[in-house]
Amino acid sequence: MTIAEQLATIDRLCAEEFPTAHSRSVAGSYGGFGGPGFHAVAWELSAGSLPGPEREREVAEQYEAEREALAQRLSDRRGESQWISLDGMFLRAQQGDERIPEPWALLSAHMRNADVWKAEEVGRWIALGVSGSGGGGEPRLLVVITDIDPP
Repeated sequence: MTIAEQLATIDRLCAEEFPTAHSRSVAGSYGGFGGPGFHAVAWELSAGSLPGPEREREVAEQYEAEREALAQRLSDRRGESQWISLDGMFLRAQQGDERIPEPWALLSAHMRNADVWKAEEVGRWIALGVSGSGGGGEPRLLVVITDIDPP
């Protein structure tokens, strides 16, 4: 999927009504899902050709480069992003100190950091990061659109 197609998907999700219950969709090359107050889409990139640790490094670099390119295009449209650490949210949720609302709990469970923009014209947040960057699972380029403010 090209960056132009990814941007078109983000624009479409910014305008769409949120689902009333948790559900899956076909948005993205890996799949999309959503729930009350959010849409999410995960894009899978080509896996590369090297075996073992070399492949893991190559894939991680590829996802990070893709995230940076999409973040730059979003920043060109919406202004500079806020770079937020999600580690604190994850720890607070794990320790039971605080109930982190969805989709922020989901994001903090799957990635360590995210670029975040406020889409003022629709009152929604756009969060972009690489899932699996915290060492959990296969990486995916993950975008979440929500009207729920970051905790």
